[in-house]
Amino acid sequence: MSERQIVHEITPLLGKDALYIADRRKKEFEYPIHNHDVYELNFVENAAGVRRIVGDSVEIIGDYDLVLITSPELEHVWEQHNCTSPEIREITIQFQFGLQEDDFFEKNPFAPIRRMLQAARKGLCFPLPTIIKAYEKLDKMSSIKDGFDAVMQFIEILNILAHSEGARTLATSSYAKVQVEDDSRRILKVKDYIIKNYPYELKLQTLADIASMSQSAFSRFFKLHTGRTLSDYIIDIRLGYATRMLLDTNDTIADISFKCGYNNLSNFNRTFRRKKGCTPREFRENFRKIRIIV
Repeated sequence: MSERQIVHEITPLLGKDALYIADRRKKEFEYPIHNHDVYELNFVENAAGVRRIVGDSVEIIGDYDLVLITSPELEHVWEQHNCTSPEIREITIQFQFGLQEDDFFEKNPFAPIRRMLQAARKGLCFPLPTIIKAYEKLDKMSSIKDGFDAVMQFIEILNILAHSEGARTLATSSYAKVQVEDDSRRILKVKDYIIKNYPYELKLQTLADIASMSQSAFSRFFKLHTGRTLSDYIIDIRLGYATRMLLDTNDTIADISFKCGYNNLSNFNRTFRRKKGCTPREFRENFRKIRIIV
């Protein structure tokens, strides 16, 4: 099996440029899986049936798709898959501002945008109502001639997206190599413990003790702060590391299962299929097939 390779895209965006905007009409997606140093907002229209891959997230999209990615290491691709549309539209906006220290976006009015850019290190997908709100501005981005006006319009788009209800991250934290962040010190201590001990048995009582809470109170507290049950969170962390190992190593699936805290291979396979929609073996084979050597 050939070594996994990802194209590192050298984008047209130069050091002093603010935006690179590409508005394309096409019949198919051909560009291979890739990553790049700049941030990217990608809008796709009339492409139902396309397979979108962002890190360890694999989904089939509908007629509209809008994703923001702000990690230079997070690979992504839109594959033709089952799409038969003869009139696909793709608008790609690349930029490189918003997360740097002493950046203008550290000012209070831009706090929601900055939080969104932080979340987008795992890839951030926006729901249809948000896409509809931003559509008119996205539609006109490539026709704006004045650079200042284009930047202002783009900031307005970012502001719409930053106030989206229902935006969701795509790649898991462990796969995207993103450090967990939370306003609660208790939750941070628990997450840090889980990250360091995910290969081992994680008992509710141990985690509740770290948070200095009872088991029932801690379970409610954790879901309130993370939006997920503790068990779902632990599963996502373990499967994130598992998908990394499936692609980055030649370890057997049984070894990977054990290294990620599963002592029962059948349980690992069953959980993986439920969460990823395929078996670990299928994930490894299908995901590696789209890599090319450059």
